[in-house]
Amino acid sequence: METSDPNQPHEAVREYGRNMIRPAMIRWQETAQLLLSATSRTDEEHRDAVIEEIDALLDERDALQKEISAPFTPEELELGKALVALEKQVEVALDSYMKMIRSEITAAQSKKEHVKSYVNPYGKVARDGTFYDTKQ
Repeated sequence: METSDPNQPHEAVREYGRNMIRPAMIRWQETAQLLLSATSRTDEEHRDAVIEEIDALLDERDALQKEISAPFTPEELELGKALVALEKQVEVALDSYMKMIRSEITAAQSKKEHVKSYVNPYGKVARDGTFYDTKQ
């Protein structure tokens, strides 16, 4: 078994360890990083493209999940622990992104209702026998 040289750069040791890790797990980590970066883009004019990108990344992650199964090497177990922490970050980021979109949809609907009530101020008045002229 090869021992790590203290004078050897950390990346080289890590690269050696990555050779013992399945490509699906490495791609899962890259996909999680891409999801984090996609959820950080909040500009409205590119929102549809970002949502499509997130959807494609989630589909890719679902496909990768089928390729990852036991038994795991020690390097894969170590990466798995890092992936669990990364997945918690991804989940929080996706939840906050979804909440932001929901709040903007609610604000748009509220604005739409406000405009309707401005155009037709008697639209929500209870008609309990009072005369109401429908001509406008």
